[in-house]
Amino acid sequence: MQLTTQIKTDALCITVEDERIDAAIAVQFKDTFRKLLVGHKGRVVVDMEKVAFLDSSGLGALVAVMKMLPNGQKLELAGLRDAVQKVLRLTRMDSVFVIHPDAKTAFGSEQSAA
Repeated sequence: MQLTTQIKTDALCITVEDERIDAAIAVQFKDTFRKLLVGHKGRVVVDMEKVAFLDSSGLGALVAVMKMLPNGQKLELAGLRDAVQKVLRLTRMDSVFVIHPDAKTAFGSEQSAA
């Protein structure tokens, strides 16, 4: 599993470089995020543009990451492909996460090439 990070003015942008978030990487996904979030107080945006598949374990990993955030803060997701959006919609998790069409929209004019 590979993630890249960028620090923005008020946020941490984490790009998932894999095509799948599933049972095979769910534990590693959560552990990596736990390390990345240490000391971070601002927004957390996960750019999932490259993710074509999300299973229940992957969804559970996203929820676990959101629970690592300070109370009341929602995990922001960006660039969801249709299959991933469908999983979130079917499980009604699309109302739990903040969802942006893409990372550029999530950050407005400050977004630069990843």
